[in-house]
Amino acid sequence: MTARRGGGTTARGRPPAASPVSVPAPSRGPEASRLPAACRRAERPERPEELAIDAVFDNLDIFAEGLRRTVELSLFAAVAALIGGTLLATMRVGPVPPLRWAGTAYVEIVRNTPLTVVFFFVVFVLPRLDIVFSYFTFAVLALSIYHAALVCEAVRSGINGVDVGQAEAARALGLTFGQNFRLVLLPQALRAVLQPLGSVLSALIRNTSIAAAFGVQELTGVVQRLTTANPDAVIAVLLGGVVGYLILTLTLAVGLAITERRLERTR
Repeated sequence: MTARRGGGTTARGRPPAASPVSVPAPSRGPEASRLPAACRRAERPERPEELAIDAVFDNLDIFAEGLRRTVELSLFAAVAALIGGTLLATMRVGPVPPLRWAGTAYVEIVRNTPLTVVFFFVVFVLPRLDIVFSYFTFAVLALSIYHAALVCEAVRSGINGVDVGQAEAARALGLTFGQNFRLVLLPQALRAVLQPLGSVLSALIRNTSIAAAFGVQELTGVVQRLTTANPDAVIAVLLGGVVGYLILTLTLAVGLAITERRLERTR
């Protein structure tokens, strides 16, 4: 039995198979069909610019820990540098030639050496000599070695500024060099060089940032860690670190100004 021409059935009376119809995928919006996925992700940053400061406020405890570590590092190094620098100044103005030569050699070598090189020597050379400490102790040692030379020059300039007649009068009274230095020269020299010493200590606070490259997580180390974790808030994190150093240096400047005024009243 043959099929009828123009009919809607096959030879066996079955309807013809329907051709497949393509169904369009649901649209995600007029712009989604025109932009590749990478571009769409780029238009949605992880943190809006106006919220970048949240990277600082959300990590205030980490900033505080880095600031505390910087304060500890600065205090220990400052005390050691003041003691060492005063002893070096005593050697340089003393009556014993070998001590003068040793003090002069130390100051000229150390203050003309970059602080980073001093750090490398302390951190990598001393352990080869079986002198092993923590990285924090190594950082304190490097900072105090370097800044002791600067303190020495500041104190020595103050000693040289004291009237020679006072030292001669002290010797005429029978005072030894040690008594003359401790009771006559040093008190007047420290009053005269309070501001230069403040500049040295301020530089010491800023130079603690080098310790971050040698395993000490102080303020700069914290800033480096947070900028790595928050690449969309680098400027805000850096400004947070700057504010931390400003707090320390301005506090030091205010303290020195108050001390200087009090010393002026006691003269």
